[in-house]
Amino acid sequence: MSTATRALPDLGRIRTRFLAGGCAALAICLAGALFGHGPFLESYLVAFLFWLGIALGCLSILMLYHLTGGRWGAVIRRILESGIHTLRWMAVLFLPLLLGVHQLYPWAKAGASNDSILEHQRKYLNMPFFAARSIVYFAVWNVLAYFLERWSAEQDRSGSPWVSRRFQLLSGPGLVAYGITMTFASIDWVMSLDAHWYSTIYGMMFLAGQALSAFAIAIPVLAFFVQRRTLDGIVSPNHFHDLGNLMLTFVMLWSYFSFSQFLIIWAGDLREEIPWYLRRTQHGWQWFAVALIVIHFLLPFVLLLSRQIKRNMVLLSWIAIAVIIMTFADLYWLVAPSFSASRVTIHWSILAAAAGIGGVWISIFAGELTKRAPIPLQDPNICPYPEPQ
Repeated sequence: MSTATRALPDLGRIRTRFLAGGCAALAICLAGALFGHGPFLESYLVAFLFWLGIALGCLSILMLYHLTGGRWGAVIRRILESGIHTLRWMAVLFLPLLLGVHQLYPWAKAGASNDSILEHQRKYLNMPFFAARSIVYFAVWNVLAYFLERWSAEQDRSGSPWVSRRFQLLSGPGLVAYGITMTFASIDWVMSLDAHWYSTIYGMMFLAGQALSAFAIAIPVLAFFVQRRTLDGIVSPNHFHDLGNLMLTFVMLWSYFSFSQFLIIWAGDLREEIPWYLRRTQHGWQWFAVALIVIHFLLPFVLLLSRQIKRNMVLLSWIAIAVIIMTFADLYWLVAPSFSASRVTIHWSILAAAAGIGGVWISIFAGELTKRAPIPLQDPNICPYPEPQ
């Protein structure tokens, strides 16, 4: 069967259920916020960063694929394109955070002028400039996504080699633009929660984590379709082996950036910087740190060294699912101690916010995934791996 006539499984019922569940969870979040029951804005921030990170990870990996080529990217290209399609909706879901700036960020609260450091930062950290920068971030990401989606449809129709060249011409500067905007976004949306603290490697941690989350989503989705015999004769264990290697690469890269930040700050022993880590290694938060070391780095690192595991799509998918769960835990560990450093608090609102945004995200993602053929029709990298001699 040709790729043009293959069809993905019907996801209509899944889409409906996720959308309904997501809207219900968001309604609960809204009711909780209106009546002041729980830290809903803080929970919403963590959930938003998590789902936005997956979409932006798809954007970065898609541009990396167009820039470098390779069989590994051709089989997950539709998944990545469906992921970037959600970016326009994530811009809408950012509005509650924009409206809640004065409740979330210390530099926007009343009395900030009494703090000399916050007063010094006011030229950058102020509401109009914050909102303008956020608009620019989403504009850049959505413009990149728009052209990647538009040219993908054009390539399906025409198969022109010039389309592949346009992908390359866009993806190089696009990766640079993504890196710059996401670095500033991580500073604005997360680092400024602790406006007395800073780290020059902070943005790189987010970039590596987002790329890792994209692979962690793409692998189980690809395995889901392979198990339903949608991609027979196209996807082989070699593809999963390559994807496993790439996920291992970004596990190591995220770990390297995270440990480098810790080592430099801890060795520097400056009173302006050390408290950030003290809040995250005391009062129960240290167990989050231990879990991140063991489950987010050590176990994936050890398991993904095995060739047999990487070629087994079921085992690889379970590792990817563990990684994506720990990506959420990592964001919670970064954000939550800024509001409650004295003890670990896991309010039910964090689950409601994650389910709410996640339900909407998955519904949009699944809907876009089923609109076109599961494999790009004219992608020059769609070819089987050579059989071993």
